[in-house]
Amino acid sequence: MRIKVLGCSGGIGAGSRTSAMLVDDDVLIDAGTGIGDLAVEELDKIRHVFLTHAHLDHIAGLPMLADSVFDENFEVPLTVYAREETLRAVQAHLFNDVIWPDFARLPSAENPMLRYRVCSPGDTVRVGDRDFYAIDVMHSVPSLGFTVQNSGGAFAVSGDTKTNETLWPVLNACDDLRVLVIEVSFPDELEHLANDAGHYCPRTMTRDLERLRHNPEIWLTGMKPGQEGKILKQVLAAAPDKDIRMLSRGTILDL
Repeated sequence: MRIKVLGCSGGIGAGSRTSAMLVDDDVLIDAGTGIGDLAVEELDKIRHVFLTHAHLDHIAGLPMLADSVFDENFEVPLTVYAREETLRAVQAHLFNDVIWPDFARLPSAENPMLRYRVCSPGDTVRVGDRDFYAIDVMHSVPSLGFTVQNSGGAFAVSGDTKTNETLWPVLNACDDLRVLVIEVSFPDELEHLANDAGHYCPRTMTRDLERLRHNPEIWLTGMKPGQEGKILKQVLAAAPDKDIRMLSRGTILDL
């Protein structure tokens, strides 16, 4: 299993792309602005999108993806998996025939190219030889993290979250956890803002990391542009014994 990081920034700017990870060549976890760097041929291979939540930095590329892969004579539809609340938001505010065409009714309501599947906390979705397990996390809107597992091991992505009681038991039960991608959006000086917005800062994230019984590679994501250096320095100072690195656009994670 290969994960290519298309976007991992908490905002945009020169060289920054928002959350999107390509699993092998057919599955996305989140569909932020990072998917815009894929070639048309690469976009055409994507048929599954797992959304962590409905915030724009995680879904901004989804309407354009649906448009790009649309084919009236399709063989495999584009399926979006997310919490019911997330799917309702996407349908009401994106694919509503005002902001963007309703691809869930094209080429026909009976046989649409774009399809939605509710994925609730605790659900497992099997795509090929990979199991995507949905985890309830604590953000400002209903959100998910995911573990993804095949015979090569497992990786996990927290999605956007702050301190919570649900992520860590799932990770501890994942005996072959190789990689953890975890968000940390604000520096410690903005801990109050981070908590109000449903995000980690270095202090709260590293405190929660003490609950983790495994020792995977830990990759940081979701940092606000311009704050990356400060956040990384604070994380490394708070958890010097952990294998912690900062994600960047184009990072490849192989399991």
